[in-house]
Amino acid sequence: MSPGPARGRTAGPDGGGPRRGPARRWQLVRAGSDAVPASTRRFMARARQRRMRAALPWAMAAGLLAVAGLVAWAVLGSGLFGVREVRVVGARLVTAVEVRDAAAVPDGVPLARVDLAATARRIGALAPVERATVTRDWPGTLVVTLVERTGVAAVPRDGRFALLDRAGVVFRTVPRAPDGLPVVRLATPGPDDPGTRAALRVLTVLTPQLRAVLAELTVEGLARITLTLHGDRTVFWGDATRGEDKARVATALLGRKADRIDVSAPDVVTFR
Repeated sequence: MSPGPARGRTAGPDGGGPRRGPARRWQLVRAGSDAVPASTRRFMARARQRRMRAALPWAMAAGLLAVAGLVAWAVLGSGLFGVREVRVVGARLVTAVEVRDAAAVPDGVPLARVDLAATARRIGALAPVERATVTRDWPGTLVVTLVERTGVAAVPRDGRFALLDRAGVVFRTVPRAPDGLPVVRLATPGPDDPGTRAALRVLTVLTPQLRAVLAELTVEGLARITLTLHGDRTVFWGDATRGEDKARVATALLGRKADRIDVSAPDVVTFR
């Protein structure tokens, strides 16, 4: 039996050697999940979980930074939380307009960027203000709380009266002396004036009985302080030392019929 012709080969056109048949075509086919061993699938799943766990902190940090940046921009860099109101609490001697002008905080400036201490110092420079506190009330209000000065004496000046507080600060001028305030005659009233400080020291030690009959306190010199009482009586005080002793002696002698009581040396009192 003769062998049959070879498959897939044909003679060349010139009668030469055999020629190859048509080339095979390859096709990629996705294997089903059951074609991958279970152990490999578990390994790949664990690998994906490890990658996700490793990336999660970085993703959270990036998210937090983005949120923080957005919040910082909204609070510090935009007008979203800008100053829209300056609320004044405790003002009687100054007006809200004067306080706002002294604060010098522009409308719309971010509330978080306002220097509270500097703003309080500017407001505290107003003469009637003893102390100012500035706080934030979100989203857009500055709250100014004032403690104003309280008068303890009235000083005659050019037909009017300058009011002194306990520190000797002249904080207001009025047409007449307020009821209940002693009149103090001074050349140069002020917190740095020795005569002012001496007068305030004397006022602080007076007994209620002396205060009730006091008309004026005059400082002609540091050792020449005189109390003028109602009824044209005088108490020569001398200097501001030993004030409590002088007040006690002068109070004890109020019942004496004398126009002038000298307590400048409280151990040796004279009167006439």
